[in-house]
Amino acid sequence: MSQLPRVQHEFDVCVIGGGMAGMIAAMASARHGAKTCLVHDRPVLGGNASSEVRMWICGPQKKNLKETGILEEIQLENYYRNPSLNYSIWDSVLYGKAFFEPNLTTFLNTTCNGAEMDGDRIASVTCWTLTSQTWQVISAKQFIDCSGDGILGGVTPALWRSGRESREEFNESIQPSQADDKTMGNSLLIQIRKTDSPQPFIPPTWAYKFTSPSDIPYRMSGVNGSNFWWIELGGLQDTIGDAEAIRDELMRAVYGIWDYIKNHAAEKEEAANWALEWIGSLPGKRENRRFVGDHILTQNDIREQRHFDDIVAYGGWPMDDHHPAGLLYPGQPTIFHGAPAPYAIPLRCLYSKNIPNMLFAGRNISATHIAFASTRVMATCAVGGQAVGTAAALWLGEKSNDIRALSTPANVRALQQRLLRDDAFLLDLRNEEPDDLARAATPSATSGENTAALAIDGVTRDLRASFGAWSSDSEHAWTSTALPASLALELPAAKPIREVHLTFDSGFERELILTPAHWHRQHSAPRGPQAKIVSHYRVKIDGKVVHEETGNFLRKRVHRLAAPVIGRVIEIECLATHDAPIARIFEVRCYA
Repeated sequence: MSQLPRVQHEFDVCVIGGGMAGMIAAMASARHGAKTCLVHDRPVLGGNASSEVRMWICGPQKKNLKETGILEEIQLENYYRNPSLNYSIWDSVLYGKAFFEPNLTTFLNTTCNGAEMDGDRIASVTCWTLTSQTWQVISAKQFIDCSGDGILGGVTPALWRSGRESREEFNESIQPSQADDKTMGNSLLIQIRKTDSPQPFIPPTWAYKFTSPSDIPYRMSGVNGSNFWWIELGGLQDTIGDAEAIRDELMRAVYGIWDYIKNHAAEKEEAANWALEWIGSLPGKRENRRFVGDHILTQNDIREQRHFDDIVAYGGWPMDDHHPAGLLYPGQPTIFHGAPAPYAIPLRCLYSKNIPNMLFAGRNISATHIAFASTRVMATCAVGGQAVGTAAALWLGEKSNDIRALSTPANVRALQQRLLRDDAFLLDLRNEEPDDLARAATPSATSGENTAALAIDGVTRDLRASFGAWSSDSEHAWTSTALPASLALELPAAKPIREVHLTFDSGFERELILTPAHWHRQHSAPRGPQAKIVSHYRVKIDGKVVHEETGNFLRKRVHRLAAPVIGRVIEIECLATHDAPIARIFEVRCYA
């Protein structure tokens, strides 16, 4: 009989998987009052964005479609604390966000490997913590699978599918004529650095040998510009069951490719002064299980920008379909099939069709293979994580734990409004919260008077939010003409004010990229706090300062007053930005 400890835990919400989707789901759940745990099988958080894998977080590439909410909060803090874009500091940013979030307990190095059912519901999961050699038995009301691999599909009866559907099944023109088990493969990334002198490279004897361009056609894009995502294998195998063998093959390929670049390629003179900085040992995985929800997102949903009443997230990356053979395929390694940006992702794609208390987010959502080719990117996964974490927490007080039953039109509308309050973007939806006192206020400003009303019109980015007719040149922020400047909101009558919410312009024209790719590290956003953000401001109620901030680096700020302050005029006095001559505020909210 095992003498190893077995510890029982009870939580409201249990999130499996600590990549960007799972971490953000757990933070959202905890912030909305649910006693939450996050179970992650690695020593650091971030999943494919972590220091162990180092893939960059991407989403829609069009102007003003940057993901906000918790994801941007994390990214802005990283750029503030980590101007050198060091992966160890990135690890510490993620660690701090999870481990010091009230209501959130995080289990690292802990693998979910079993579940107990109570009828058709999940009662508990059994997990193994490698470092402390402890079994963790976790009971919860709601379970959220953000594991990427969809582990709850392996230990519960949850419905899932994998591989490529036939063209016929969902009338998707991009899919193959016959369904198959092929998937996208895994990639092992490398990081390189330029030095002042030649750097020799002697490959290990076990590395694969590549000696001519025909050995890796369509792959090389120059040493300075490549992030080596194309070192990919495994799509012809089972990316879960064959994971160890795939990793071994990728190791041999990685060292062989660097040998080719340094010692055989036409670009070897260009590569002379470049050295290996880091080689991953954990492949980034793209595809395996996809859960089945009440709706399966398809190619046609994306291309038609289908409207969903239960929208809770969005995407916009192309349907980026990697060939299953990866490096073994002699043609183009990926085809970018057009996907209009943005498109909606409904809640029905984020909960299980047959397990009432199971939600999911990340690369395992309910989608066909080709729709998944777009939804799989990490920024899109992250906004789905915020949606399910918020839903799980908001609906805990209901009598039922059945997500389908809880997804009434009224509950979904309340969820959408809460996501908007938390700085999510839901396409054509805008702030309609009756509790927001600012919506009834009369705005004025010391400069930029003609734009003052835009701070309470419910739109929090420079984008015309009329579904299907997007314009990225429509201004939706109060914009001062100089600094200092003040924006004031006069309520119809004096009210007790407890919370003031501010949404600043953080500069969507930049990407907050953390990646080993040298070109991206050179051309991402300026390091440090972002220039447009208002750094020094005061919040006043009827002329009295109730809060002053001198070092702000975030887009969304929530100021909860120790006690309600009765007043009629809320004023935001902007004194300085990080490096811009004017102030811009997208939204002001006030709550009693």
